[in-house]
Amino acid sequence: MSADARQGAPGILLYGLSALAVVFLAAPLIVPIAISFSDTPFVTFPPRGFTLKWYAKILNEPEFTGSFQFSLLLATAAAAGSIVLGTLAAFALQRYRFPGRTLVQSLILSPLVFPMLVTGIALLRFFTTIGSHNALVNLVIGHMLVTMPYVVRTVTASLALIDPNIEDAARTLGGGPLRVFWRITRPRIMPGIVAGGLFAFVTSFDNYPISMWLADAEHIPLPLTIFTLTARFFDPSIAAIAALMIAFSMLIVLAIEKATGLRKAMSV
Repeated sequence: MSADARQGAPGILLYGLSALAVVFLAAPLIVPIAISFSDTPFVTFPPRGFTLKWYAKILNEPEFTGSFQFSLLLATAAAAGSIVLGTLAAFALQRYRFPGRTLVQSLILSPLVFPMLVTGIALLRFFTTIGSHNALVNLVIGHMLVTMPYVVRTVTASLALIDPNIEDAARTLGGGPLRVFWRITRPRIMPGIVAGGLFAFVTSFDNYPISMWLADAEHIPLPLTIFTLTARFFDPSIAAIAALMIAFSMLIVLAIEKATGLRKAMSV
């Protein structure tokens, strides 16, 4: 075997493994999208025929559209709260040394370790004990609790890449703490803030365990509605819901990339 062939073999193997990984990740997304266009009244793969009637059916379903709008509102509120509190927490944990810092960091990141089902039960017990019966407020707080760690992790990583001497130089030139943060620190951690906010939004929008325990009859997030519709009937309209969710997630990523230039910012 020639030297060129021996050198090319690892590259071919790497491309082959990468292609298998892409297929493995894309297959669960492609299957429901394909099924959603099936012309049969039952779920079958490969799909038979082509129709858009399942999309029309689900888009005309008030139960779906109402819960979609509510989940959109809930995820936006949870992501916004997580960005504010998570950024402040990350700044405190990264820039300051204080007694109990490790314990505080562990508590903030604990929702990433504990099962969400257990967290949901604990939140339900907590809100019942303190007499909080506002489902919307409870849902926002619960979703912020489980999404804020993503913002803390990404913002902390961004802060670790900033040279503290730049901030010190800005303070030496007369910049106050808020001005230094807004003009110097914030632009450099924006990729972490955007990435953390994206993770928070998607995690909240798709969350089932927390919503299951805290929702009521007037405030039903989309994952609970999908579960109810699946139990009621299982036809290609369920696949149409999955396809719409996939498309919505892709639109979120594209919109953030268009608005903030995340790819460019991450490469700096």
